Amino acid sequence: MPQYLCIEFANDFLLKFRLLSSPITQLWVERMQSRSEYPLDHPDRFYNFDLQEQEIVRAESMICQYIDTINTHSKIIDRKFTSAHDQDMLNYLHNIFEKYHGMLDQQDHKFWQSAPEPVRRALADLNLCVHRCESVSGVAGPRFVCTWFGMPKTKRLPVEQLAEHATLHVKFGTVYLNYVEIGKTLLELATDNDQYIADEMFRPFDFYSADFNVKFYNSTHADLQHKLDLIHTYFERNQDFFRQHGFDSVAHPRLQPLNFPVAELVTDLTDQEITQALAQRQNITKVYLT
Repeated sequence: MPQYLCIEFANDFLLKFRLLSSPITQLWVERMQSRSEYPLDHPDRFYNFDLQEQEIVRAESMICQYIDTINTHSKIIDRKFTSAHDQDMLNYLHNIFEKYHGMLDQQDHKFWQSAPEPVRRALADLNLCVHRCESVSGVAGPRFVCTWFGMPKTKRLPVEQLAEHATLHVKFGTVYLNYVEIGKTLLELATDNDQYIADEMFRPFDFYSADFNVKFYNSTHADLQHKLDLIHTYFERNQDFFRQHGFDSVAHPRLQPLNFPVAELVTDLTDQEITQALAQRQNITKVYLT
């Protein structure tokens, strides 16, 4: 089994991450070793390494561009974009993505089937940009995300059995499995107050892939407690809904805001030196295991 995840960035900058000894890592490594035929999707998918004002301008410019591209095929977005701070607008756009893109690996809507490739990509990217807006207008710290375009999401994570290897906390320089579902977790439902989402779009962490994210901040006890309070309140207000989906308690592992770590950064640089280096090199050139 490999020992390290290596990521190369622009200007020959390299970061190495030691793989953890856990069943989660073993499952993820198998997916990583099956990704070679798929291209790295959006190698510049970095969040919150720049000033917030810069991040907001970038996110809003991107999302307006995607809306214009989508509407050239068919005007399915009939609201004028407002701002990255307008959560109701973001919920509306996320619902557009869910409705016209389709469920995970089930792109069968007639809009998707008839759309040319640039419009399909814009619709897929609309989802990413909604989350970019939510990220840059909130309190999330720096991170980047690696996904592989077109790689099937067919493997299910046995969350109940692996919960002891997961964590509620975030640690600087740690690699985590990325959420690959189309839909929202309990935490996202509780945070977004989404009035548009269909019931079937409640999607706890289930499928996984080679996709991962690397966070460059440490969570605090206050951050975690705020999340736990949010999901507890939302669950209590919607108990019938969650019981219909097989969840009798908010303590169920699939409802908790768990993170699934697979590797940790190995470096002599300080945290500040790393974030500064990445801020100047927001583009990934190569990802591999050794």
